[in-house]
Amino acid sequence: MTDGSGTARAGPDKGPVRRARRGPEPSPATSAGASRRAREAAGHCDDLLAAAVRRTLAGTDAYSAMVYLRSRDRRSLVLSTVAGVPVSVLGAFRRVAVNSPLPVPLAYRSGRSVSLSGAEETMRRFPQLLVGLPYSFASAYAPVTAGQETFGVLCALWPAIADGVPTPARRQLRSTANRLGVSLAELAAGGDPVESPGETVVVELPIRSDPAIRVGLFDLDLATGTVVADEELCEIFGVPADSFDGQLATLTAVVDPGDLPRLRAATRHALVNGRFPPAPVRVRVRVADSSRRSRSVRLWARIPEHPAVAGGKRPHLVGAVLDAGTSAAAAEAVERLRQGIFSLDPGGLVDYMNLGAELLLGLRREELLGRQLWEALDWLADPAYEDRYRSALISRQPTAFLACRPPDHWMAFALHPDANGMTGTVVPSAQVGTAGDTAGGAAGGTGTIATPPARLGAIYHLLPLSSALTRAVTVHQVCGTVAEQILPAFGGQELAIYVMEDNRLHLTLQVGYPEGFLDRFEGTPIRARLPGADALSNGAPIFFESVDELASAYPGIPLDEMCAWAFLPLIASGHPVGSCILGFDEPHPFTSEERGVLTALGGLIAQALERARLYDAEFTLARGLQHALLPRRLPELPGVTIAARYLPGTQGMEIGGDWYDAVLTARGLSLVIGDVEGHSVAAAATMGQLRSAVRAFAASGQEPGEVLAHVNQLLPDLGLDLLASCCLIELDPTTGRARGVRAGHLPPLLRHPDGHTEVLELTDGLLLGVDPHAHYAVAEFELPPGSVLALYTDGLVERPDSRIDHGIDRLRVSLAHAEATSLEALADRLLADALRATNRADDVALLLARFTPVR
Repeated sequence: MTDGSGTARAGPDKGPVRRARRGPEPSPATSAGASRRAREAAGHCDDLLAAAVRRTLAGTDAYSAMVYLRSRDRRSLVLSTVAGVPVSVLGAFRRVAVNSPLPVPLAYRSGRSVSLSGAEETMRRFPQLLVGLPYSFASAYAPVTAGQETFGVLCALWPAIADGVPTPARRQLRSTANRLGVSLAELAAGGDPVESPGETVVVELPIRSDPAIRVGLFDLDLATGTVVADEELCEIFGVPADSFDGQLATLTAVVDPGDLPRLRAATRHALVNGRFPPAPVRVRVRVADSSRRSRSVRLWARIPEHPAVAGGKRPHLVGAVLDAGTSAAAAEAVERLRQGIFSLDPGGLVDYMNLGAELLLGLRREELLGRQLWEALDWLADPAYEDRYRSALISRQPTAFLACRPPDHWMAFALHPDANGMTGTVVPSAQVGTAGDTAGGAAGGTGTIATPPARLGAIYHLLPLSSALTRAVTVHQVCGTVAEQILPAFGGQELAIYVMEDNRLHLTLQVGYPEGFLDRFEGTPIRARLPGADALSNGAPIFFESVDELASAYPGIPLDEMCAWAFLPLIASGHPVGSCILGFDEPHPFTSEERGVLTALGGLIAQALERARLYDAEFTLARGLQHALLPRRLPELPGVTIAARYLPGTQGMEIGGDWYDAVLTARGLSLVIGDVEGHSVAAAATMGQLRSAVRAFAASGQEPGEVLAHVNQLLPDLGLDLLASCCLIELDPTTGRARGVRAGHLPPLLRHPDGHTEVLELTDGLLLGVDPHAHYAVAEFELPPGSVLALYTDGLVERPDSRIDHGIDRLRVSLAHAEATSLEALADRLLADALRATNRADDVALLLARFTPVR
């Protein structure tokens, strides 16, 4: 369906269409005016996008261009306009989440252009793009911006380019994107919407046609021999239109004499039957030059109001002359070939095939025209064959493959693409296909398909979600991942996930619902008469494509502004886990493919939730163990203020071996910090035993060096083969004198009253557990009144992109410049960067002590 501007909209079978939301009924006049303005605004926006796409194709030599616009909820980017590739090929990427790891969202978020030279760079930087389009092509993406506003992304595709997308092409793309951004900003300033309505507009490329294809019209008075001819007919016959005398003889003079009898016979047939014979009359017209060449034209004609001729009216013969140039001859030449020749339009539909292809494929052309080969022929239904077509289409490179037509006829196919479609050939092949040269594998060998294969776009929706779910370990992360992936992929506006506990459904996540709307459903019994509970009880998804369907099936059920719903049971290994509800703000016809994908996604979500619930239970146990092993409170004594912090890692079980302690002794106070290698329950258990051992040896009055020596000798007896680091500082709170010892641990920091901060390079000894006979030297120093001593573990200073001594220096600078009035606030300030990290691999321990002697 076209809109009159060279563009076409994807219909219901190819994509969503615009529908009005439910709301108060306006007056007819108001409604008509608003609808007209909305159509005009949408048409203006479409024109701007189409112009940008055409400008991109003309200025960059790209074979395809497209525009993504932000959605109304700003959560996703929607393919709004495309040229050069069919929408079906991009189905997996028609709607992408704004925060997804793809080049389109990256360009949108960053405001910077992205370019990719081919498959290798795409795989390295954006592997998920190559999952959905596993072909070799170059691409570039420019954000459509105006000022601080970003409306979408303009994209272009080329065949793979070894040296990357040329700079002039990237500049032209960015210039066109900026120009489009300014135009959209002006549209938005006038109050018109510039967000995607959810449809995809297809911009049709100019078709390369033979300029010699012409049609001329004539009206011949059979009684007088005078002819009324249009300019095109005169041009076909080589007669200047401005000097044509209107006589039939002038036209027949350029017709080959051998064809005149056929023309006269056709005229006599028209006098009797009212029209020329069913087959067009073919005559040769001589070219008006010295070469004496001729070309074939075809004529159709009839006598209007033929029955009235006998009544005395003068008969007129009206008709048309077709000059097909070389097209007709080319088609006839192809028809004579025994080799099969066929043509596919840009959407993969067969629009021509010769007799040879009919015989080799075993179907008449009438049965194949307007259909895709892999849908019309069961033995080409394996997705691998469609993938070969997609590969040629996207890479713009020829491709070839073998397929077996039942029972054992091997056919060799070759596909040759360009911007307007694809030419294919098929010939018999005596070679038996192998895994390397057949696209279909076993399916090609048998020629039968037991069940219809899934479309490639549908398969893609499963891949990014399953990949993302493998990285989600907690229930909260799983639910967040599901919301990020499913809503943009299917165009939903609401999502709710319920988890079953004690045969009741409890809300775990909701997105897009009105505040408080779902409160009434909290704790719903599994046997309740509600669609979410019924889907879980019966183990089958329930789909409602409209409000009427839901209200009819569940009378009186509370409704919000949604118009369609999918209720998915979450079942893992036969065990009910919960329900997932997806809501759409417009009526939504669920295709069989979409239903199948959503059902499969429900299984993935259920498995991930079940795993996450086990993880959360283990994490709760581990966190309890961790806190039980750390000091519940720190000692208080005159002259010294202590503050401590512990942060678990954000990966794995989030339990590690970092620990701290403060022990009162006969000589004062012992400050201790340590780190057991690893992040596991075993590491935490070892940490607890070491902490107890250090506390016991220190409290018994042993010197700092002896404490670590005894702990070092004890560690192998624990039988866990783990190493540990430790730093112990014994402080006299009355004088400020201190003695410190280190066993492979990072050096402490000392902030002086004036803010100057230094690293205390205490003599370092071996890690605990390396050598049971190791000696640990003690260093002495003094703490000035008002100074702050900082002990820490490597999780606070270690970064994967820098050396650890640089991290220690960063901490030293932070300690020097931080406000130190409150020791608690100082501890929070030093941990601020670590708290912001979402992928902290190591746990963190920090122990601060301020020396303020009592006078």
